[in-house]
Amino acid sequence: MNILVVDDERLIVKGIKGSLEIQGYKVYTAYTGNEALNIINNEKIDFIILDLMLPDIDGMMLCKKIREKYDTPILMLTAKDGDYDKILGFELGADDYMTKPFNVLELIARIKAISRRYKSEKNTSVLEFADLVINHTERKVYVRNEEVRLTQKEFDMLYLMAKNPGRVFTREEIYDYIWKEEAVDVRTIDVHIKNLREKIEENIKSPKYIMTKWGVGYYFNKV
Repeated sequence: MNILVVDDERLIVKGIKGSLEIQGYKVYTAYTGNEALNIINNEKIDFIILDLMLPDIDGMMLCKKIREKYDTPILMLTAKDGDYDKILGFELGADDYMTKPFNVLELIARIKAISRRYKSEKNTSVLEFADLVINHTERKVYVRNEEVRLTQKEFDMLYLMAKNPGRVFTREEIYDYIWKEEAVDVRTIDVHIKNLREKIEENIKSPKYIMTKWGVGYYFNKV
């Protein structure tokens, strides 16, 4: 597996690179956002370790740029530990989050866990419902034969509900499944649901697919 480490602290990069190479990974390194983008666009990168504080491009914005073209797993690495930064990182497409200083063995364990989950999801088949098609392998969604662009979290939420039609998920359950941690602010789920409906429903005031169970949560209606 090819891993890209993006951090402007050269000693940290050197330490991570050495530890990952012992595990058998091929490691690319970048000390700026622009260097990272160049590597991502020209090499086959399977996993990205991305620092939040970079000298040229903010790590959050770099994460957003990557997500516009790639669904490569991203683990955010930062000295900040505030909830706001954590939530924003997840909403922009990060798969996990570690705060410096960190244990390199835990870092490696998280890389393996995220990679297993990513590969497992890639092997799942296409889901088809009336005028809605969800291709998990390509992570693409089509409505009335036209591709609809979803963010990573929007796609994951839609797929979670669509593969379990009729099952009602609470906001806390959705957060736990998608963010893989205890819910910090479940209001973000409502925002994602609203955005999803605007993108896939023909009439958002009378949705066909994403339904609300008042007082409980949301579920997918198998049409």
